[in-house]
Amino acid sequence: MSHDGVGPRAVMRSVAFLTAGVLAVPALAGCSEKDPAGKPTAGQEIAPAERGLIADGGTLRWAVDAVPETLNAFQADADAATSKVAGAVLPSMYRLDANGRPQRNPDYLESAKIVDREPRQVVLYKLNQQAVWSDGREIGAADFAAQWRALSGKDTAYWTARNAGYDRIEKIERGANDLEVRVTFSKPYADWQSLFSPLYPKEVMGTPDAFNDGARRKLKVTAGPFALDTVDKDSGEVRLKRNPRWWGRPAKLSELVLRAVPRDKRTAALAEGKVDLAEIDSSEAHRITLAARDKGKGNGAPLAHGPGAALTPGKSLRSWAIAHGSDEEAADEEILARKKRGKAVAKYADEQSSLRGFEVRKSLEPAFTQLALNGEQGPLADERVRRAVARALDREELARVVLRPLGLPAEPVGSHLALSGQHAYADNSGALGGQDTKEAQALLADAGWVSGGPVKEEQKEKKAAGAGASKEPAGSEASKASGTPADSDTNSDTDTDTDEGSGSSEDSGSSGSSSTSDSAGSSDSSSSSSSSESSGDDGTYIVGEDGKPGDDKPGENRAPALLVPAPLTELQRVALLDQAYVLGVRGQAEKAKKAKKQKAGKKQRIGKKQKAETEKNQKMDGPGTSGKVEKNLAREGQSQFQHGGAPGAYAPKGTAAPGRAAAGPLAKNGKPLSLRFVLPSGPGSQSLRAVGERIARMLERIGIRTEISKVADESYFKDHIASGQYDLALYSWPASAFPATDARPIYSKPVPAADGSLNVEQNYTRVGTDQVDQLFDQAIAELDPGESRSLVRKADARIWAAAGSIPLYQRPQLTAARTNLANAGAFGFQTPLYEDMGFLKKGTKPQTSSAP
Repeated sequence: MSHDGVGPRAVMRSVAFLTAGVLAVPALAGCSEKDPAGKPTAGQEIAPAERGLIADGGTLRWAVDAVPETLNAFQADADAATSKVAGAVLPSMYRLDANGRPQRNPDYLESAKIVDREPRQVVLYKLNQQAVWSDGREIGAADFAAQWRALSGKDTAYWTARNAGYDRIEKIERGANDLEVRVTFSKPYADWQSLFSPLYPKEVMGTPDAFNDGARRKLKVTAGPFALDTVDKDSGEVRLKRNPRWWGRPAKLSELVLRAVPRDKRTAALAEGKVDLAEIDSSEAHRITLAARDKGKGNGAPLAHGPGAALTPGKSLRSWAIAHGSDEEAADEEILARKKRGKAVAKYADEQSSLRGFEVRKSLEPAFTQLALNGEQGPLADERVRRAVARALDREELARVVLRPLGLPAEPVGSHLALSGQHAYADNSGALGGQDTKEAQALLADAGWVSGGPVKEEQKEKKAAGAGASKEPAGSEASKASGTPADSDTNSDTDTDTDEGSGSSEDSGSSGSSSTSDSAGSSDSSSSSSSSESSGDDGTYIVGEDGKPGDDKPGENRAPALLVPAPLTELQRVALLDQAYVLGVRGQAEKAKKAKKQKAGKKQRIGKKQKAETEKNQKMDGPGTSGKVEKNLAREGQSQFQHGGAPGAYAPKGTAAPGRAAAGPLAKNGKPLSLRFVLPSGPGSQSLRAVGERIARMLERIGIRTEISKVADESYFKDHIASGQYDLALYSWPASAFPATDARPIYSKPVPAADGSLNVEQNYTRVGTDQVDQLFDQAIAELDPGESRSLVRKADARIWAAAGSIPLYQRPQLTAARTNLANAGAFGFQTPLYEDMGFLKKGTKPQTSSAP
């Protein structure tokens, strides 16, 4: 499917990068006897317990995002809830273990192996003789054949979302008896173990009508430890019950209910006893942890957190005084506020009391977050610029930002195609190289981006509001029209956004490096602000803006905003720079005074002398040079003097003078190097935004300016990522046990479609190479497992070298579970064993989960 209306654009690649960076990594990996796949970075946490310790019966209520639109896992609108239902009620020939590796499922399959390789690959399945559908019919070749025909892609009447692997099958036939199924492939297929999981009955797969509509709301025939009871969209529930025909270990639970609960309402649902198991975010996990900590304090003890925590004795006394004061209007307002506060405090305390019956179980999801670089056009079409962005990143620091506060291992991901512990995993990041500021700057210089180059100011015509609006996707701030002229005051704080966690970096003093456009706010005016917490923008102006009313209209196409010194006379500029420099030296001397008083005193005398000379020069320049502009430039001089300031700006004595330092931003052909960084603005995306702003500061160090654009969650992927309306973006991909099949659409080279657009499949970075495609093709056709994995690792190394996407960290998995619930929680890689879930018998405790 094409997501792009723009014609194809050639992506230039460097043969030197490809040869030096890619081919060496697999060779090194092959020299080691140690399995490069390693172990999972974090183990699962499910409160494991022997089946004998679990009570028989009970209902587990499991929170899901929504009632599934379809129960057919092979349709486009299938979701995570669909997968949960299928896993509980349908056969799977293979399921994943705790290392994310496929294992034969003995409940359905006695054996499966390749019995012929020439002239065709033939796989022989031997089924469990007890395996039957809920209507009593044996599971057999007819079900395999029906699923193959439906998913082969040959009959377009079937509305299938994918046919990978099934399109390589030539025929399916009965073996020596009804329990044997022979599958013959037209082309070799290494990932044959991915097929027939789940397996639907022939009643669902037999005809297009049954496939398209018959399994969307009901499954009449099932074959798992549970059977489908009801799907009630009005009540938001899918109810599963024990399957009386199940031949395996009987389910401990009598019922399993999947209940639709939005993410932002799960704390309340847990506290109200509506759910027993729910995936949660970090803020909800923190509340549950606090509830457990407060458990020993008793119900009557006041809480040191929540809505009443900020009410100090002084504030409480003042509130009482206002409520009982002579000002009746103020008293009424305060009484109402006290009542609301009291209700909120009481509600919070009740919820915390109820949350004491839960605990947080945590692991890492089988998915990773990456920085995507759109290589279709603009500066990132040049591989050298993409590689420079990658070399500027401290991936270990970014992993720590997200994972360390949660008590999870903070290790960066080393592969695009697998995660640590999976068969195909190997750390191939060396094909690109680690964080290296000098190397990143050299790559930019080689690409023609030089510091101090001339920046052309775009001439802007006065237009009515809405005229000439840029073609931005819906949901972006730049797409909103406003009839209000932009404020010409460059010190305005309008629309400045600060996210939780973004100001915690020690590198936050990076004024002027990035701007922020918050698309989720209520204001219709688009504005730019520094991503740092430093203030004092007086005396600066934005290149391309002359401060005239109406010039800064939302949605207008113009050169990215850049903060530079305000236009002053040359003498005034020199005097003020000198004064800022002196103040910087004085600040340094005061810090050194604590260690060496004599040295500090000497520096202060030098500072005073230079300050006197500066003041003398100011007097010669005339009035008007020592007011607001002087104050702010001095403050900027102090901040720039510290670590993290702009390179070459107000440097300590002994370095190059300001006039010989970087004269401007990185530029090429008169255009500044600025990248649009799109981030989601929703309440559950705080950590993603914090990571994004850390990345912006890292890029500033090598001279790349970022323009952060925060957009609504509902439009983030569809209107920005899939359509290519971004330069940089953060999003996640799941890790597959079969990367040669599942990862190819994500990294294959985009090709022109018949209508002239670019067919990117799932490669939303638009970066791909013929070599990567060839390695995927070889890996999928290689029947030797070791050799196939080696080819996958080579493909990954080349993907690293192309620098279209940079894996950052494995996503955290946080699950709230009742303390007496066993064999459920943060599953990590492993497929849940639904028949083993249940509530502990009274007086028993679960085993301790330990990470590997």
